[in-house]
Amino acid sequence: MTTRGKPPEKEEFAWILDYLPYGSSDDKRPAYQKKPLVQAVGEIHFVLMELVPKEGKVPDIQSRVYIGDGDRDLVDHVKHRIPYQDLSHGAQLELPYILEKTVKHDEERFVKFFNDAHPITNRLHMLELLPGIGKKLMWAIIDERKKGAFKTLEELHERVGGVHSPGKVVVNRIIDELKDDNIKYRLFTIPPRRQRSH
Repeated sequence: MTTRGKPPEKEEFAWILDYLPYGSSDDKRPAYQKKPLVQAVGEIHFVLMELVPKEGKVPDIQSRVYIGDGDRDLVDHVKHRIPYQDLSHGAQLELPYILEKTVKHDEERFVKFFNDAHPITNRLHMLELLPGIGKKLMWAIIDERKKGAFKTLEELHERVGGVHSPGKVVVNRIIDELKDDNIKYRLFTIPPRRQRSH
């Protein structure tokens, strides 16, 4: 369901949600054998993952780190993808704030979503999948964008008064998609699949 001109499949950057000095809570080994883990969310597809930091490195929560190929400053390797339910309590609390930062960081992409959103079926429009947007607001957005494309999320809010915080609306949809592996339509995330670590 991501828009045309698909972004690359593999995440290159991730945002740090939590640092777990003794690794995952379901690791039953004694503390001295456990290695630190970092929980993070990818920047493009919002993939939730666990990363293994380099020896002696402690990434700051809410920081953006490189996880692509080649030299990485902080991350040794991506351990695996995890479901929302495996996030630590701290990571779950941090997620909405970090997603807001991510949306701001790549605002153009989300403005484009509002400008390009189209019907999925005869009865359902992409915009209606966003929390708080029903038929009335959907038509208000469509009518308004016919007069000229939105340039920023703030401008969208100013022109369509009912959409109070477009960035938060997007964040809430991303969280809905991350929480539900079986959600029917995905606007911003990719479905879970069993991945080997890379």
